[in-house]
Amino acid sequence: MPMQSPDDRKALRRALGAFATGVTIVTARTPEGEPVGFTANSFTSVSLEPPLLLVCLSHTAASYSVFREANSFAVNVLEVGQEETAKRFASRGADKFGATPWPPGREGAPLIDGSLARFDCAMDSRVTAGDHDILIGRVMGFSLHEGAALLYHFGNFRTLA
Repeated sequence: MPMQSPDDRKALRRALGAFATGVTIVTARTPEGEPVGFTANSFTSVSLEPPLLLVCLSHTAASYSVFREANSFAVNVLEVGQEETAKRFASRGADKFGATPWPPGREGAPLIDGSLARFDCAMDSRVTAGDHDILIGRVMGFSLHEGAALLYHFGNFRTLA
């Protein structure tokens, strides 16, 4: 199979979509305490010692300026059945938290009820990479319950067979 040029962004996006990922909602709060969040599939663990994870945030995200200044954030790993929540947090202008129950984590960021796993993080560092920032968080607390993860593959939500 011949290699393609990364200049063909549509083809590159499709090729990147071949990698099945989990679906997360990343949350924080404004200095005034208002919750913000976005749907992301660019999430991974970085280190167990110290406990670090990362997420990637586009510079064009509506909540970019909040996360640029935030001292903490949370990553909520979605469970099968939370597709509508994922879509709501992926859209601009939606009332994201009106229909989404959440308590604040120890660090203050919203922890979404019903998530498969939740990670409450202190901001460790930010790295600018192209048109995104890589947010590295130090895990300060987490929760996990039994269930099946919501997946994203080739532009669609999926479940494990």
